[in-house]
Amino acid sequence: MHLLYVFLALLSLTSGFHPNCPGRCSCDSVHSVQCYRLTEIPSGLPSTTKKLYISHSKIQHLQLSSFTRMLALEDFILLASGTESVENDTFKTLSTLKTLELWKNKLRRVPRVLPASLEVLKLNENSINVLHGSDFEGLKKLKILELKNNLISSLSPSTLSSLISLQSLMLDGNIIESVAGPLVLPHLKSMSLENNKLHLIPASFFASLQALQFLSVSGNFLTKIPINLPKSLLSLKMERNQLKVVRFRDMRHLENLSHLYLSENSLSSIDGAQILANLTTLELSQNQVQTLPLKLPARLQKLDISNNLIQRVTAQDFQDLRDLKHLFLDNNIVSLFEAGALQMCSQLSNLALEQNLLLSIPLRLPGTLARLDLKGNAIQDITERDLKDLKQLQVLNLRNNKISALDLKALEGLPRLRHLYLDGNPWNCTCSLIRVREILKAKGTDVKGGQCAAPAERQGESWMSSKKIMRQCEHQLHLTEKNKETKKKSKPEEHSSIRINMDDDYYDYEID
Repeated sequence: MHLLYVFLALLSLTSGFHPNCPGRCSCDSVHSVQCYRLTEIPSGLPSTTKKLYISHSKIQHLQLSSFTRMLALEDFILLASGTESVENDTFKTLSTLKTLELWKNKLRRVPRVLPASLEVLKLNENSINVLHGSDFEGLKKLKILELKNNLISSLSPSTLSSLISLQSLMLDGNIIESVAGPLVLPHLKSMSLENNKLHLIPASFFASLQALQFLSVSGNFLTKIPINLPKSLLSLKMERNQLKVVRFRDMRHLENLSHLYLSENSLSSIDGAQILANLTTLELSQNQVQTLPLKLPARLQKLDISNNLIQRVTAQDFQDLRDLKHLFLDNNIVSLFEAGALQMCSQLSNLALEQNLLLSIPLRLPGTLARLDLKGNAIQDITERDLKDLKQLQVLNLRNNKISALDLKALEGLPRLRHLYLDGNPWNCTCSLIRVREILKAKGTDVKGGQCAAPAERQGESWMSSKKIMRQCEHQLHLTEKNKETKKKSKPEEHSSIRINMDDDYYDYEID
C-alpha cells in the first residue's frame, strides 16, 4: 500500500493527476497546463500557471472573468476552438502575459486592449478583415505579429505606428490589394506579404524600414521589383508574380543581398545580375529563359534555372563561378553540353540535368561532384571516359534513358558510389550485366535496377533480382570453365609466358 501512495504522488507531479488540475487537462510541475475538448476556460487552475494551451475545443466567447486569477500567466494559446469574440479588456490585467496565440478560430477583429507586456501576438487563420489604429496601442514591447490567412484588404502605416519594437510581421494569405507608406517600424527585420493581391508597392513604403533583412512578396501580381528597397536586405522572395523584366540597375544599392528568388514568373532573360556582388543564391525556375546569363555574380553558390528553355551550355557561361556548389538545369531542352563547360566550378557537388535532350554524359565534369542526375535524357552508352574523373560521386541517377549495357571499368572508377538508379532503361540482360550487378553489390552500392528488354526469353524480368537469370549465368560460367580446363589438357606444353597470354585473351573475351 505504501508503494501505491508513492506511485500516485510521483504521477501527480508528472501528469494530469495534479490535485488542482481541471478535467480534460494535463498539468505538469513547471506550471504548464494543456487542455482538449473543452466548452469553456477551465476554472480552478493553479494560480501559479504560466502556460495555458487549449486545443480543439468549443469555446465561442472569451471573457474577462475567466482570467482574473491567472496572475502569473505568460503564454496563452487557444487553437482550433471556434472562438468568435473576445470581451473588451479580457487580457488587460494579465501584466505578465508575453505570448498570445489565437490560431484557427473565428475572430472578426483583433482583441481590444491588450497588455503592454505582450511580445508575441499570433492571430493566424481567423476572419479578421480590418486593422484599426487602436488595435495595437501601447504594445511597445511587441516583437512578433502574425495575421496570416485572414481577410485583411489593406495596410495603413498608422495602424502599426505604435509597434516600435516589432521585428517580424507576417501577413501572408490575406486579400491585401494596396499598401501605403512609409511604414515606420525601425526594428523590423522580417516581413512577409505572400499570397495577397498586390499589383504595386509604392517606393515610399520601405523608406523607414532601414533594418529590414528578409522580405517576401511571393504570390502576388507584381510586374516589377519594388524600387527603393532597404540597403540592409539580405533575402528577397518574388516567386509567383508577373515579372517580365528585372532591372538590376535599380538594385545596385543592395550590396548585402545574398538570396534572390524569382521562380515562376515570365522572365525571358536575366542579364546584369553581376551587379549584386554578394549574391550566393539565385532561383529562376519556371520562367522562359532561353540562354544562360552572360555574367553571374562570382560568389554564387546555388543557381536554379530549371524548367526553362535553355538549349546550350558552354564554358563561357560558367567561367567565373568558382564558388558554385549546386546547379539545377533540369527540365530544359539542353542538347549541347560543351566538354569541360563546368571545369572552373571547382566546388560543384550537385548537378541536376534531368529531363533534357542529352545523348551522352557531358565530358570532363568537375571531380568534386557528389550527385549527378541525368534521368529522362536519351543517353545510350556509359563509357569509362564519361565518368573517369568523378572520384567523389555518391549518387548517379540514370533512370529513363536508352542504356542497354554497363561498362564495368566505368563503374570501377567510382569508388564512393553509394546509390545508382538504372530503372526505365532497355536492358540487355546478358551474363556480363549480371556480373556488373554482383560487383556493385559487393562494394556496397545500392542499385535500383529495371526490367530486361532483351533477350526475348528474359523480357520483363528484373535483372537486379531474378534468381532464374542468376542460375542460368552460373550454369553458363560452369560450362565455360569446364571447356577451358578441357582445352588446357588437350594442348601440348608451351612456354609459360605464351600460355599466360592466351589465358588472358580468353578471359578478356569472356568478360566483354
